[in-house]
Amino acid sequence: MIDTGKAFCLANKQFMNGIRDLAQYSCKDALVEANLSKFSDTLQEMINYHNILFDQTQRSIKAQLQTFVKEDIKKFKDAKKQFEKVSEEKENALVKNAQVQRNKQHEVEEATNILTATRKCFRHIALDYVLQINVLQSKRRSEILKSMLSFMYAHLTFFHQGYDLFSELGPYMKDLGAQLDQLAVDAAKEKRDMEQKHSTIQQKAALQDYSGDDTKLEYNVDAANGIVMEGYLFKRASNAFKTWNRRWFSIQNNQLVYQKKFKDNPTVVVEDLRLCTVKHCEDIERRFCFEVVSPTKSCMLQADSEKLRQAWIKAVQTSIATAYREKGDESEKQEKKSSPSTGSLESGSETKEKLLKGESALQRVQCIPGNAACCDCGLADPRWASINLGITLCIECSGIHRSLGVHFSKVRSLTLDSWEPELLKLMCELGNDVINRIYEAKLEKVGVKKPQPGSQRQEKEAYIKAKYVERKFVEKQPAAAVSPLESRTKVLPQSQEEKRHSAPEKSLLAVEQGVASPRVRSSDSGIQQSVDDSREHLASTISANSLYEPEGEKQESSVFYDSRQLNPGLHLYRAAFEKNLPDMAEALAHGAEVNWVNMEENKATPLIQAVRGGSLVTCEFLLQNGANVNIRDMKGRGPLHHATVLGHTGQVCLFLKRGANQHATDEDGKDPLSIAVEAANADIVTLLRLARMNEEMRESEGLYGQPGDEIYQDIFRDFSQMASNNPEKLNRFQQSDSQKP
Repeated sequence: MIDTGKAFCLANKQFMNGIRDLAQYSCKDALVEANLSKFSDTLQEMINYHNILFDQTQRSIKAQLQTFVKEDIKKFKDAKKQFEKVSEEKENALVKNAQVQRNKQHEVEEATNILTATRKCFRHIALDYVLQINVLQSKRRSEILKSMLSFMYAHLTFFHQGYDLFSELGPYMKDLGAQLDQLAVDAAKEKRDMEQKHSTIQQKAALQDYSGDDTKLEYNVDAANGIVMEGYLFKRASNAFKTWNRRWFSIQNNQLVYQKKFKDNPTVVVEDLRLCTVKHCEDIERRFCFEVVSPTKSCMLQADSEKLRQAWIKAVQTSIATAYREKGDESEKQEKKSSPSTGSLESGSETKEKLLKGESALQRVQCIPGNAACCDCGLADPRWASINLGITLCIECSGIHRSLGVHFSKVRSLTLDSWEPELLKLMCELGNDVINRIYEAKLEKVGVKKPQPGSQRQEKEAYIKAKYVERKFVEKQPAAAVSPLESRTKVLPQSQEEKRHSAPEKSLLAVEQGVASPRVRSSDSGIQQSVDDSREHLASTISANSLYEPEGEKQESSVFYDSRQLNPGLHLYRAAFEKNLPDMAEALAHGAEVNWVNMEENKATPLIQAVRGGSLVTCEFLLQNGANVNIRDMKGRGPLHHATVLGHTGQVCLFLKRGANQHATDEDGKDPLSIAVEAANADIVTLLRLARMNEEMRESEGLYGQPGDEIYQDIFRDFSQMASNNPEKLNRFQQSDSQKP
């Protein structure tokens, strides 16, 4: 009974734990959770009472009866055995005494003595036996009744405790019963309402065309849970097979995310919606597709219908606009708390993070004349920039610029994005005043009014499109502009034929081809002077012709020309060599092709001329405006070849970052690495070999389109910082004739 009772208590405890778990799972339903918790506590008390009852039973019945059985009855049994043994001995003595013959006196005496002794022992044992019987009978009566009385009192206590416990619970149970009656009434009413709504929906569906959409079309930018819109979309994978997978997408917290399964952690597709655009895709076979494009990647998505596609595109666009406003307000508050800027470029000893952070970029760029207000509408304190135009913009104008496409304007945040040092210098070389003098030259003549900060968005859109896409306000070149060949003949002090045979040109050509004995290297710090007289003469001659001047010193050309008489392409070509970014911007505004080829000078491009001019910023400006880093001249040398030949380490680093092909060979079969090895330029050899190793590593691991190893990125970042802020540190290529390979 006790063992079964304990098993009953254990089963009850398991049941009570199940009730408690059910209460926890019902945490969103206050009524269910509260009542189940109350009942489980009551059941736990009853289990405790049961355990007490069985403990008392253990002590009152089992322990006492076991003592009675093991001690008292054992003594009785021992006494009984002794009595039976003595009785048997007495019977044997009587039989033996009766059988002794009269004539055998000795045997008669012996039998008589044994019988006498046995009778004495029998009487003694018999008395003990009777005593044990009386003791056992007495204890049997008292011990059993005493044990049962204790057992019954234990039950009395148990039931009293249970009665008191449930007496307290009684009113609570009555209240719950009344609530359940009301719940039953409410449930019946809700069921009728749902049946009525279901019938109404069916009637409406019968009157409308079924679109096939099973996803909610509405979006809400002010949703309480932060989710603007969510639903299923097909996503095209970025693998080689371009497979399509159905995923649950949502726009939340200024991000576009998706989940494969409900419990999976969301995968972020676009981390910041402000830096992306969304557009329709009609050039693929699947229907209802649209693309979300960010600065680092693009994501092709497919909706289930045209209505859904339009809804998703509208939701993304609205979220972008909302994020602009919210983040713009946050940035303003943070900027007001930050310390004032010195406006100067920080020294190379400072950390890379500090050099690249957005706050520093904002302070430096806004110090340029005209940059303290939006270039297009004049709103104060702009936080965005067009990096290929070199201007600052407000949030609204930056959104309009972004919609023009990256071939017209590349928008970047001055506070949220990281800025490479060469890009910062580019911004500091131009500015709103410079660009507006070019793109708004005829603004007053044509009678167009420039938008104000409070102007309508449509007015700003029309103005910006006319200004940068149609270029309506750019001062047109004279109609009598001469051809490139004629202008060259007019403005050059000597003919092209004479120039080709001049001593400096021959010497330079010999150096580039590796034929002449003198080795000349130019870097951002200037020419490395050689030891012998011939080298000094060659270097001074080249410097006199303004071929290799250090960056930061505006080159005064020995060739004077009127830019209005030049073909725009030739204008860009000349300005690139002279490191004149405003003139380059003007040439592009006049329609210059950024990859224009000078057929009269070995098919060189403006980018190659920028390399020859020795300016890192000029190269960056051309690359940001779409210059092809792999176009080669007549001798098979591209910008990377020329930068390697001239020893411009910063330019080599820039071209490698921009995807230059370092495996291309010139007419002599030399690639940039072999040229750098022959010149014993350790910095350039290091960069080229690192880039090649990184390229091979990405190919072996299948990481096409990825930036590659972090160490590789850190090294190139270090070289970029040094080339822009401390170019003299890269001017360490000294080599005598005895050291030449």
